[in-house]
Amino acid sequence: MTATPTDIEFDRQIRALTEAGHPGLTGLSDDDFAAALEPLRAVVLAHPESAADHGEDHIPFVLVVTRTAQGASIDAHEAMSRTALGTQRGFADFEPAELARFRPIESVEVPDGIGYALLNVDTGTEYLNVTPATALTSLTELGRTGLTVAEGVALITVRPDMLRKNKCFSLLSSRCGDKRVPALWISQRRPKLGWCWNGNPHTWLGSASTAGRVPLP
Repeated sequence: MTATPTDIEFDRQIRALTEAGHPGLTGLSDDDFAAALEPLRAVVLAHPESAADHGEDHIPFVLVVTRTAQGASIDAHEAMSRTALGTQRGFADFEPAELARFRPIESVEVPDGIGYALLNVDTGTEYLNVTPATALTSLTELGRTGLTVAEGVALITVRPDMLRKNKCFSLLSSRCGDKRVPALWISQRRPKLGWCWNGNPHTWLGSASTAGRVPLP
């Protein structure tokens, strides 16, 4: 059977996650890691959006790995260090314990299991120079949700090309109880996970979002 473009992209994302060391983060071998995520292939193929193209901000689907084989959360600080733009490694402008305090907001339900798929992802340049608070209201009205820290890190792991100069993005669905909103941007040619205030707009910072999260069957 001829592989579809979605099949090809699915395999490419598995390779990108593997090359970034995510099997080790989960406690699995490379082969077992791929096998654990394989059931998501049929799930993604079943969604028409998985093969759609809606412009330069759009990513049809993103594979997200959030837990170890034993069910513990993957260290976001460590996962961020596995991202890269060319040869420049990513970093988090947080202490590991501080970053661990950022959890999904109440309105976002993250699937259980080692991983899941985000569908119809958009990096949100239409929200450049718009406050995160305003962007969140707009996205909610559209039936979309912002990305979590883990999802943003997954996105730039499999698609580093989507982290673009002056078109970077906030991660609206992870908060720690104060007014900080985590965000991904480029600093000294490296991917950086930092934060901005909920009420502050930035001309170079939009708000990424997804149409839905699909769990492992």
